[in-house]
Amino acid sequence: MAQNDTVRLETVIVKGFAPEKFMSGLKIQKIDSTTLSQFRFQNIGELLSYHTPIAFKNYGPGQLSTASFRGTSANHTAVLWNGLNINSPTLGQTDFSTIPVAGFDQLSVQYGSAASIVGTDAVGGSILLNSVSQPNGIFAFAAGQLDSFLNNYGQTGARYGTGLTKNWDFSGKTTINYSSMVNQFQRRARKGYSFLSSETFQQALVQDLFFTSKDNQEISAHIWLTKNKMTVVPGDSQNRELTSTEAYRTMVRYQIKNLAFRTSWVRDVIDYAKGDYANLDHAFTDKFSNRAEKDFTLNFGLSEGNVQVKAGAEMTHYRTHVSGYEKSLITETRGDLFMLTRLQANVRWLVSANLRQALITKYNPPFTPSLGTEYQLIQNLRYRLKIRGSYARSYRVPTLNERYWKDLGNPDIRPESGWNKEIGFEQRYTSGTNSVFTSSVSAYHNRVKDWTYWNPSRNYHVENLQEVLARGIEVQAGWHGNEGLWNWGADLGYAYNRSSQEKVYDAYSADVIGKQLVFVPIHTTNFNAFLQYKSSRLSSQVQSGSKRFSTFDNSQFLNGYTLTNILIENTVTWDKTKMRIQGQVNNIGNTFYLSVRNYAMPGRSFAVNVIVSYNAPSKGPKYLL
Repeated sequence: MAQNDTVRLETVIVKGFAPEKFMSGLKIQKIDSTTLSQFRFQNIGELLSYHTPIAFKNYGPGQLSTASFRGTSANHTAVLWNGLNINSPTLGQTDFSTIPVAGFDQLSVQYGSAASIVGTDAVGGSILLNSVSQPNGIFAFAAGQLDSFLNNYGQTGARYGTGLTKNWDFSGKTTINYSSMVNQFQRRARKGYSFLSSETFQQALVQDLFFTSKDNQEISAHIWLTKNKMTVVPGDSQNRELTSTEAYRTMVRYQIKNLAFRTSWVRDVIDYAKGDYANLDHAFTDKFSNRAEKDFTLNFGLSEGNVQVKAGAEMTHYRTHVSGYEKSLITETRGDLFMLTRLQANVRWLVSANLRQALITKYNPPFTPSLGTEYQLIQNLRYRLKIRGSYARSYRVPTLNERYWKDLGNPDIRPESGWNKEIGFEQRYTSGTNSVFTSSVSAYHNRVKDWTYWNPSRNYHVENLQEVLARGIEVQAGWHGNEGLWNWGADLGYAYNRSSQEKVYDAYSADVIGKQLVFVPIHTTNFNAFLQYKSSRLSSQVQSGSKRFSTFDNSQFLNGYTLTNILIENTVTWDKTKMRIQGQVNNIGNTFYLSVRNYAMPGRSFAVNVIVSYNAPSKGPKYLL
């Protein structure tokens, strides 16, 4: 930045689908590797509840966990695995309790509408899970956790890489996760509210393989298998409920220079039964998807930069069998045409303009454009101040349940459509004492029309709710530093979310106009801090949420609460082997709170974690072939 001469750099080829590259003007929060390591025995919903303003509705350990992102519902968050939307096509959402933190290399949170970039469901925001190629050498680990409720968690895996030939490298990652949550609470009730008795058994396998050449070719294969078996009130043979879900996710990607292809197959299986399990409801959906995209550069004679473009198409075919549908087999084909652009107008100014048109059997989703920009107001060695803003259209394709469920579904229901506007400032200050201070503030306004709703006044027949307005402010600040053998850091986040229905959907619902949507807290806060000396570390995690209304007229609500966790860890090293021992206290204040009506959440609990790892990096060129 201190030089005036223009330096031309060679074009950098980004391997794989990197949507963040075209998200100028949007807020993106990347979760660092240390945080991922601390939550390795938990699901990503628990991590995000302490590090982001996303509000989660959680039924208990190992049970359903869904997100409310920027005042929207669980159906308005896109979850992408290596660029592929993995939301259930029947339910339209993802159960975050089934996604282990330890299975992924990168976790990013994108705030606001990004439908023009990632497609349907990205109304409130997106969760981005990515796998990356590994360095040469081998890193293997085994880990386990035991907590107060006799809940056990185990993990094992390895990351590995080597040279195959002089021109090709091979790397991969294998992780296996297992958990047994029997939830042996010491008490059956607290303050008049019972604990929902349940037990959950989870298994997961993540396998990534990468073949990378020196001439910018990459072939990768990805497998993600999960199995989740949950039983509510398992001791009551008459009233117990079994929900068993399985997911088989596979993907192959090929990239040669600026041309990339991706093919994938996903199968989601849901089994549900009550009582003696004699009548098992079995449902499964197959999703076949193919995608092709091309990156190229347009030169319009600009003195400062060129326009980078990613253009492509994606075709997805669904086949689903659900006993509750009018037909035994439902098929549907969806297509997407998109063009994403990024202009680095000069060293300070960045612009993205994106276009997408979805094509769906018997549907006409809206044309979806977006425009985002970022400008560095101040940029020097110690201080940076950036302003960003975006204006984007969003859409959500109705779920298969909403259209085809017997009697209650509506084949003519309209796709949701909205417009999201936001503006924000970000700053970063580096002091001369090895410390960094960062802060950001964002304001958003998201209006969604034809919001769908299972209307209780019409026997839960699904309808378009007409119009919902979500608006709010988010503030984040962080301070990190080091001095000698000491490291420290603190991060604070606050969000104000006002989300209400703006238009009436039937003659009996005028009293809900202007009222806050159910289970969406108006205020959320999170605070994280750590202090580390050598290999010993003390961390605290705090999340707080205001009251949440449990009825649409806001006549009933669940009280707000604050939860605090403490984590102490120490690492011992023997040559290439490390052992990390962690002790944690969850809900240290023994706070009483409800996430959903009628059932209390667990109080204070303790856990001990042990992680043993072996790291042998490569010492030089070595080829297998």
